[in-house]
Amino acid sequence: MSKILNTAKRAGLDGFMLALLSMILLAYIWPEPGMKRSPLHLTTVSTYAVSLIFFFYGLRLSPDKLKVGLANWKLHVMVHVSTFILFPILALLLRPLFKDEGHQMMWLAIFFLTTLPSTVSSSVVMVSIAGGNIPAAIFNASISSLLGVFITPLWMGYVLDTNSGNYDLMSVVGKLSLQVLLPVTLGILLNKRWGAWAEKHKQNIRYFDQSSILLIVYTSFCESFGEHLFSEFGALDILYLGLGMLAMFFAVYYLLTFLCRSLGFNKEDEITAVFCGSKKSLIQGAVMSKVLFSGAHAGVMLLPIMLYHALQLIVASIIAQRMARLHQQEQEVMTGPSRNLN
Repeated sequence: MSKILNTAKRAGLDGFMLALLSMILLAYIWPEPGMKRSPLHLTTVSTYAVSLIFFFYGLRLSPDKLKVGLANWKLHVMVHVSTFILFPILALLLRPLFKDEGHQMMWLAIFFLTTLPSTVSSSVVMVSIAGGNIPAAIFNASISSLLGVFITPLWMGYVLDTNSGNYDLMSVVGKLSLQVLLPVTLGILLNKRWGAWAEKHKQNIRYFDQSSILLIVYTSFCESFGEHLFSEFGALDILYLGLGMLAMFFAVYYLLTFLCRSLGFNKEDEITAVFCGSKKSLIQGAVMSKVLFSGAHAGVMLLPIMLYHALQLIVASIIAQRMARLHQQEQEVMTGPSRNLN
């Protein structure tokens, strides 16, 4: 059993992913506690937890770390064009495949995924394993989270019916600014005073972050299951969705690889671009789904990002470890002759 768990962990299937699946199962079996009419008010608790997540994120985000990677503008442009332009364009090109009304909601969920910012922690970890530009990875992943507060609502406003009065862009940006931007800014301002404390207790903060995301996922799927919104989607639809998410990851990954090599990026910057530019943030997806799709639709909107999150961890982990092995072999080949001369 320990060997199986270790293998799964190396592939990206850690305890958190298993817990996410457990929350969905629990929401299916027992949706009542997570619904809005529940006396437990779990949805309200999850809203406050979101702000704490981003406060702690800002608390660990040193301004000095951001300044280190500021000058490499070509890399930054590449990452953010991929994150906020390339991904949504791919989703728009796929829209004609979702013809009937029942699958239009699934397309909207996929489009929502494509507009999300890059993930922070896993991007930096993968870049570190593969031997990429770590300061640039920290910079791009961090800035991506802040840009997403404004760019994601703009994209969603493009495809949603703004004339119906159901989508108020300024209201959405305002809510996200209060829940995400303000706590992050406050955390950054307090970094010098409490940053060391946050680094010391980063493991406990990580557990809090994951627990909050689990609560958000549970309450979102409770509403969806309670309103029977998944009745139109069968197991085959979920399988096709997973394959589609995998295809999207590889399409962006290889396109970024081609562009980086065409523009003459060095190996470290190429690694940073392909890992940061091909990732999507589950945390931001969970937060924004609560603001953009309140009620029963939030669970459906989270389904593609949850699948993509799991698949990107598995595939990116395999690729990063392979890059690390190749780099180690190259180093051994380069140092081999010198050892023989000695």
